[in-house]
Amino acid sequence: MNEQNNAMSDIQLSDFPAFSEQAVILVVDDQPINIQVIYQILGGSYKILMATSGAQAIKVCTDSLPDLVLMDVLMPEQDGLETCRQMKAQETIADIPVIFVTAAQQQEEEDACWQAGAVDFIQKPVNANTLHHRVNAHLTLKKQSDLLRSLAFIDGLTHVYNRRYFDQFLQKQLAACKRHQMPLAVLLIDIDHFKLYNDHLGHLAGDDALRRVAAAMKACCLRPNDLIARYGGEEFVAVLPDTTAEGARFVAEKILTAITALAIPHPASQYGVISVSIGIAVADPRLGYEAGITERADKQLYLTKQRGRNGFSQETT
Repeated sequence: MNEQNNAMSDIQLSDFPAFSEQAVILVVDDQPINIQVIYQILGGSYKILMATSGAQAIKVCTDSLPDLVLMDVLMPEQDGLETCRQMKAQETIADIPVIFVTAAQQQEEEDACWQAGAVDFIQKPVNANTLHHRVNAHLTLKKQSDLLRSLAFIDGLTHVYNRRYFDQFLQKQLAACKRHQMPLAVLLIDIDHFKLYNDHLGHLAGDDALRRVAAAMKACCLRPNDLIARYGGEEFVAVLPDTTAEGARFVAEKILTAITALAIPHPASQYGVISVSIGIAVADPRLGYEAGITERADKQLYLTKQRGRNGFSQETT
């Protein structure tokens, strides 16, 4: 238990993609000149996205998941209050904080901002110093709350996501890929003869090997929606949205090369170093988007082991 606690204490914000990249702010206003003013104030510190309507703002939030939204209250067709309420009703974007930028002076108008779900509001005309400090404060709070939520889904030893997070992530990604008719690949990855490795070199060496293998696999899956998770024991899983069978083979080859390059000695392996076996399955409009994709990848993993390990197998179509 102490070992796991120590590993958890080593986790840094930079271990998570959301905290290692420049913060993204969506500015929503039907007047482009107002967006330009905010861009001039914040553009040097943050990545700025823009939308000129409530409906467009919802789409940008869904597609890009900004860290914070600065939104005008008064807009035609769909005002900021209704847009904020719709955001809070959608699970995938409900946690994005919204700061209203408003000329409101009346108490009831301010109350309406809070009731819609805003975390703050800023009066027009915007004071640059106030805007900077409010934005920075709410981004800091969001990062801290995101980190606390993430820790419940992180494997304490390897610092990749755990099985619990993988299960939820896969279901959401399958649904999203089905909605957009895009492919999704799952790679089930097993360290070859890992029990023998532990028997020969001990569990401390085994823990170190698991960490190094996990880090090498993460380095092979760098797109924002790619996922590496510890599936259990010495098994890992990669989820690659918008990835074809050809793309999955490319990633599998990268992983095999990266693990071999680690050159971790394995005296009980026929290869002399730690290696991995990989099974690949793909969901797409033709093959379907059923949740059994992990079981299909597991069957391919079994075939890889039958063929001598240190390689990958994929369904023939």
